[in-house]
Amino acid sequence: MPEQRKGFIYGFTAYLMWGLFPLYWRLLDRSGAIELLAHRVVWSLLTIVGLVAVLRKFGQVKALLRQPRKRWALMGAALLISVNWGTYIFGVINGHVVETSLGYFITPLFAVFLGVVVLKERLQPLQWVALTIAFIAVLGLAIENGRPPWIAIILTFSWGFYGLVKKKADAGAIEGMAIESATVVPLAIAAIVVLGVQGQSTVTQDGTGYFVLVLLTGPLTAVPLLFFGAAATRSSLTTLGLLNYIAPILQFICGVTLFHEHMSPMRWAGFGLVWLALMIFTFDGMRRRRKTLALARAALATSAA
Repeated sequence: MPEQRKGFIYGFTAYLMWGLFPLYWRLLDRSGAIELLAHRVVWSLLTIVGLVAVLRKFGQVKALLRQPRKRWALMGAALLISVNWGTYIFGVINGHVVETSLGYFITPLFAVFLGVVVLKERLQPLQWVALTIAFIAVLGLAIENGRPPWIAIILTFSWGFYGLVKKKADAGAIEGMAIESATVVPLAIAAIVVLGVQGQSTVTQDGTGYFVLVLLTGPLTAVPLLFFGAAATRSSLTTLGLLNYIAPILQFICGVTLFHEHMSPMRWAGFGLVWLALMIFTFDGMRRRRKTLALARAALATSAA
């Protein structure tokens, strides 16, 4: 299977899982965002260490640590993903699931912007049209909100730069995440200890079932990130940006239908424009793919003759 296709499948799986995450985090709303983030980091690291041991990748991890450019890139990625995690958890458990979806709707625009400006990727005319429509929609949604959508903005910037840094690092999914998790786990442990000393820890006070749910945030965090890491090294930022729409669509559905968050007519119109932009992206991608396949078949026929 071609590497680009593998990247697409890995990315699709990652974003599908992320889109359903609000359902899980709402089960943990008795704890604060900082405590949940800290536990998420700790259990993620333990999960990754287990994978590194089973797959015998300690050598690859050591090799990455000996490469300053990749090591520092992954450490920077660790800080970015931690900011993203914490902001997302805060938004979900405090009833702002629709705003988190807004953040992830904006993210593809920012990812494409980074791809064009930083990596010199080129966009087709229809893609520019779709970007313009989506930008107008997101701007209208932000204005209608009546305040700067800080949750959405932080999610956009942290995740957009995380994808860029991961692509620059060009590290294996498992060994790269091992370094990322190890970078921030000291801060996570410190936060857990401080909360415990201050009597503000809740994770161990709500029964075994609740603690198990918190513990499972490790593997549930690691699995989609591994898929994303594998996708980031095989796909362009443009492709990752398009796939990113899967998660906010699912989050939006959860926020409106399950958590009953308010949707004004202006919000509906804004999201409608975003979906229109997505349809244009999809149509253009399918059209260009058919054209590429046709050219490839023509070239094969010519060479065979």
